[in-house]
Amino acid sequence: MDVNIGRSIRTLVVEDYAPFRFLVSSMIRNAAGLKIVGEVADGLLGVRAAVRLQPDLITLDIQLPTLNGIEAARHIRKLSPDSRILFLTNEMGPNVLQAALETGAEGVLQKADLNDELFTAIQSVLAGTRFISRGCRGTYAPPSATEVAASAPTT
Repeated sequence: MDVNIGRSIRTLVVEDYAPFRFLVSSMIRNAAGLKIVGEVADGLLGVRAAVRLQPDLITLDIQLPTLNGIEAARHIRKLSPDSRILFLTNEMGPNVLQAALETGAEGVLQKADLNDELFTAIQSVLAGTRFISRGCRGTYAPPSATEVAASAPTT
């Protein structure tokens, strides 16, 4: 797979389950245009690595020890604001997906869809387009324009 954007995309993988972390890292390592700059196994280490490395892309599990992925993403968004976040998760509940997207993450990929959708997801989030894995699409309904307008602050 070639991400094809003219430079190497520096990627941080945050995943506690070592065999899955190895799989994701191997797939990314074998793709033209992507480079692994770090791998960590918990949320707090993920935040620290994001601050230190300032990666272009972070793949982030939701269920992590020390600091869950949603909380880690909130910190990363403030401390490494240019990093794009792609959640990789088994969590499919609508509340979890909404919370993940409310962190400012650019995408959510169900782990079961990894082989079919990882590179499509990466291309989407790097292009600034929100990505929702096909395995998650039936469980998440983005707010309607009416809901967004109703929640906007009034002056």
